[in-house]
Amino acid sequence: MNLSFFISITISYIMALLAMAFYTLLERKALGYFQLRKGPNKVGIAGIPQPFADAIKLFTKQLNKPMLANYTPFLLAPMCSLLLTLLLWSLAPFSSPSFFLKFGALTFLCISSLNVYTTLASGWTSNSKYALLGALRSVAQTISYEVSMALIFLSALCLLLSFNLSNFITNQNFPIFLFTLPLFFSWFTTTLAETNRTPFDLAEGESELVSGFNIEYSSGTFALIFMAEYASILIMCFISTAVFLASSTTFFFIDASMIMKTFILAFIFLWIRATFPRMRYDPLMSLTWKSFLPMSLTYLLIIPSFMLLFW
Repeated sequence: MNLSFFISITISYIMALLAMAFYTLLERKALGYFQLRKGPNKVGIAGIPQPFADAIKLFTKQLNKPMLANYTPFLLAPMCSLLLTLLLWSLAPFSSPSFFLKFGALTFLCISSLNVYTTLASGWTSNSKYALLGALRSVAQTISYEVSMALIFLSALCLLLSFNLSNFITNQNFPIFLFTLPLFFSWFTTTLAETNRTPFDLAEGESELVSGFNIEYSSGTFALIFMAEYASILIMCFISTAVFLASSTTFFFIDASMIMKTFILAFIFLWIRATFPRMRYDPLMSLTWKSFLPMSLTYLLIIPSFMLLFW
């Protein structure tokens, strides 16, 4: 059983990395057509092997070693970032997963909150003012949106009455976002901020931060940060689908419907990047503390009271 468990986890991690690789290709293709141009189309057939070409290029380039950086934690921070993202992938809910975590929802909150430390470590160990400034902005942004994200997630847990993520997709007879539509839109916006995506990509603002917390990273270490970001986008879309959009009666095959809805959410991430400009930092922080936090607290008070009265 231990061997089968190890094989199952290994296969899931490999599939997660492959999904992340081709998601980068989808983004470049989609942005190309959004901007009335072609995306990658030179490597192989229609540019399909482009992610593998990028990976080979990045991991074979020379790794720069900043003279003033704390070298060991400087290398460990991107590795830990990718490791935490892959641990989130082990929580991916399916109708028949390889193992069941009774408190998978709480594990998700714990692991997602640890990503802040990898970003801070990346900026601090670089020993660069630009990297540290980008890391501090990213940490402030992530912590601020983590508060409202946790409260929204707790409101959904009150409706689903379970901490097991696999139960979310097998016991729902209707998508709960139909009853909590503002909560769903707030959650989706929060996931954009949590993954540092447009219009909340202020941690990597090229115009004012010279690429932000990852300015000193190159070749393989930069690739690890890049992989962690895109893998986290996909798993956040997967968990968003499980919590808000899952319905065991929508399709005959539950897992197929989950994957299709996850793809739609992931494509909306790309659509938003091609549509919206980057926000200023003060509206970014004001949005979560003055809008999302009061609304999520209100829902967290109303939903349990409603269920006590009418359940």
